[in-house]
Amino acid sequence: MSDFEASTPLARDGRAPNVFREGGWTPMRQYSETEEVDFAIVGTGAGGGTLAARLAEKGFSVVAFDAGPFFRPLEDFASDEESQSKLYWLDERIVDGADPLVMGGNNSGKCVGGSTVHFAMVSLRFRPEHFKARTLLGYGADWPVDWREMWGYYDQVERALSISGPLSYPWGPARPAYPYRPHPMNACAQAMAVGCEHMGMKWAPMPLATVSAPRGESPPCVQRGFCRFGCSTNAKQSALVVWIPRALKAGAEVRDLAMVGRVELGSGGQVTGLHYHREGAWRFQKAKNVVVAGYAIETPRLLLNSACPDAPDGLANSSGLVGKYLMTQPNQGVFGRTKEESRWYKGPPILCVSEHWNYCDDKNFPGGYTLMSQGPMPQEWVNIQVGARKLWGSDLRHAMLDYNHMVGMKVVGEGLPSVHNSVTLADEVDQYGLRIPRITYSWTEGDKALIAHSMDQMQGCLEGANATDIFRQEQDTNHLNGTARMGDDPRTSVVNPDGRTWDHPNLWVCDGSTFPTTGGVNPSLTIQAMALRTADRIEALAARGEL
Repeated sequence: MSDFEASTPLARDGRAPNVFREGGWTPMRQYSETEEVDFAIVGTGAGGGTLAARLAEKGFSVVAFDAGPFFRPLEDFASDEESQSKLYWLDERIVDGADPLVMGGNNSGKCVGGSTVHFAMVSLRFRPEHFKARTLLGYGADWPVDWREMWGYYDQVERALSISGPLSYPWGPARPAYPYRPHPMNACAQAMAVGCEHMGMKWAPMPLATVSAPRGESPPCVQRGFCRFGCSTNAKQSALVVWIPRALKAGAEVRDLAMVGRVELGSGGQVTGLHYHREGAWRFQKAKNVVVAGYAIETPRLLLNSACPDAPDGLANSSGLVGKYLMTQPNQGVFGRTKEESRWYKGPPILCVSEHWNYCDDKNFPGGYTLMSQGPMPQEWVNIQVGARKLWGSDLRHAMLDYNHMVGMKVVGEGLPSVHNSVTLADEVDQYGLRIPRITYSWTEGDKALIAHSMDQMQGCLEGANATDIFRQEQDTNHLNGTARMGDDPRTSVVNPDGRTWDHPNLWVCDGSTFPTTGGVNPSLTIQAMALRTADRIEALAARGEL
C-alpha cells in the first residue's frame, strides 16, 4: 500500500479490497448519507466487525466505520516489526496514575479489523465462575449473563474462526473438540510444559485463531512467527479475513479512514446518526441505531465527546460511569537461557498454556491468571532487554547474541475493577479538533499480589526446565476492558445485558468496554461471543417491535 493509498479510502465506489487477492476487489453495497440505515457501527474489530456481519446476515442495513485503512494482507504486510507499527493506534493520549499504561500495539489497533489484525490469536473461554465473581468468589462484579448461554456462543465463534486446539482441554466444563488440530509446540512451549510438570500444574497446547490446515481461502500457518505484526499469508483468522468478508457479502458497507467524532442526540433521548471525518471533511450519516465498538479507550472518548445540552456529561452517562472502571491485564514475564538452541521465534508466539491458577482458588489474592509460553521477535526482545534489564551498548549486544537460546513465559492476569482507574477527556485536541483521552491507572493491592505470585510460579517453571540466567520483566500490561460496563441496574452500569445503553434506547455498545470484570484470560473470544449474543438480542427485539 502506497502512502497515497494509506491516506485515501479504498472502500468506495461500490467496491472494497479483497483481502484474499493482491490488488483484488469485492463488490460492496453503498448507502447514501441521507438514507437512515438500520445500524451505524463505530469500529470493525472483534466487537464491531463481528456484529456488522451478523446484523447484515440477519437482513439489517449496516454501515461500519473505521478510523484506519483497509489493508490487503498479502500485499500490505511485511516481515518487519517497525513497518508493521502502522497497524497500531498511535495517536496522542495522555497517561498518568501510579502505574501509567503504555499504549500502542499491546492494546489497540487502527485499521479495518481492529486489533485482531495483530493480536496473538489466543482464544480462551472465561472460567464459568468468573461471570459471577462477586457472588461466587467474593470480588469484582457479576456479569448480567449466564455462563451456559455464553458457552453456546463460544461454540459458534470457535467454529467461525476454525480454532486450532487440543482434542480435550483440561480446564472447565466439557466442550466440543476444537475444529482444527493444535499447532506443533516449539522449543519454548516444550520448556514451559516441562516446567509446569515440575511445578505440578497441567498444561495444554494453546487454542489459537490461526488455521493448522487449509480453510477456505486461508492456507495453513507456515510458522513464520510474525503473528503480532499482521499475518501476511491470511492463516490468522482475524476480523479482517473472517467477519468483514461476511459483512460485505451480506450487504454491509465498510467506510475506512473514517474517524467518528460525535454521535448526534435528537429529541426524546434518541440518537439520530453520527458525525465522521473522511477525505478532508466532516460528514453526517443518518441511522436508526448507533453502535459504539471502539474498545475501552475510544468508546468512552466518543461518548464523552458527544456531550450536548441534553446530555452535558456525555451520552449514556447518567450513572457517571462512562470511562470508569478501566481494567488492564497484567502481562509480566520471566525469561531464561537454555543450553540447547531454542529458536523461540518459530511458530505462533504463544503455543503452550496453563490455566491452573485461573481455576485454583487456593491463593491469598482475588482473581485468576493464565500462564503462557512466549517467543518474542528480535525488536520486541531488545525492548524487553532495555526496559527490564536496563541493558545498553555492548551489554545489550552481548545479551542479543543469546537470542536463539532463550525461553520465556508470560502471565495474563485478572486486573481488578477500580472506579479510580478511568478514561476522561484532556484539554488537548487531536488532528480532528477532538479532545484526546486522559488514561489514569494504578494497580490495586490485589493486582500486585497476583503479579508477585505469578512471577514466582513462572520462575519455578523455568528453573524446572533447567533454564539459567533467569530474569523478570516486572512491568507490562496488555488488553484493556471496562469503561462502559454492563449490568442490571442503570444506577451502576452504562448498558443493559444486551449492550443497549440505559439512557438512549437506540444507542448500543459492543466491545470489551462493557466487561464488568476481565477474567484471567485474553478477551477476544468473549468479545466476539458477546457480539453474536447482541446480534441475536437485536433480532429478537426487532421481531417484537421493541427495537
